[in-house]
Amino acid sequence: MKLAKLLPLLILSVFFFSQTQAAKKNLSSGMEDLIQGPLLNSNGKEVSKDVLAGKTIGIYFSAHWCPPCRGFTPKLVDFRNSNKKDFEVVFVSSDRSPAAQMDYMKGSNMQWYTMPHGSDAAKALKKKYEVRGIPSLVIVSADGKTITKNGRGDVTSNAKGAINNWKKNS
Repeated sequence: MKLAKLLPLLILSVFFFSQTQAAKKNLSSGMEDLIQGPLLNSNGKEVSKDVLAGKTIGIYFSAHWCPPCRGFTPKLVDFRNSNKKDFEVVFVSSDRSPAAQMDYMKGSNMQWYTMPHGSDAAKALKKKYEVRGIPSLVIVSADGKTITKNGRGDVTSNAKGAINNWKKNS
């Protein structure tokens, strides 16, 4: 008798679990290769890189000590917040210390993800994209392919159309 009462609950639980797992997106292998090492949230806590799955990513090279960065960052914050369903930012800091990096993120309301300060993974991204000056915003597709190295120009000149243009070019 007890089994008969528990069976519907068990079936429902199995169904719910399988649906939840099916809905979960996994990071593409291309993005996994691109974003190596840990990923931190805006509070400095490590998170799963799966938070980036299925999204166009802006890899943002910046630092608080850089006046042009402080000018562009609020535009990027607004852009990301308006498009966070399809777009996410990964911050690669050129600040002088991990504390300065996190202070910049908090002070500028950067509610996005970051590479650990000075990490090998952050250095590899700077080298891969040949970042010579900041701010720089490199846009990559959900599968890790470079769409443009001129994300800053796109956000500044065409904020309303940038996401659609990037999707067309991915």
